Amino acid sequence: MATASETPVLDTLAAMTVDSIERCGLAPDMLMIARIAALAASDAPPISYAAHIELAVEVGMTAEQVQDVLVAIAPIVGTARVMTAAGNISTALGIAIAVADTEMGSEG
Repeated sequence: MATASETPVLDTLAAMTVDSIERCGLAPDMLMIARIAALAASDAPPISYAAHIELAVEVGMTAEQVQDVLVAIAPIVGTARVMTAAGNISTALGIAIAVADTEMGSEG
């Protein structure tokens, strides 16, 4: 039986992500490119992008590379999905900045 947790959904998603990363042979930057493309293709909400921002920054992914991913997949997934992805990425970045500001304020 599973151990009780106050955040079972987040715990499950975290475990799935760790398992996926451990089993994947892609370089970290390529993994992030694939994940961002998959998020856009699946019409993911902003929170899904927010969950990947820190790792994308850690592997050195730039805003220009994210734009390049969206350009590359546009003919496959279509204009509407790419525009939605761009908006959701912007929202996720806003969330990440607000969280960072809050954390900095509580430390200072």
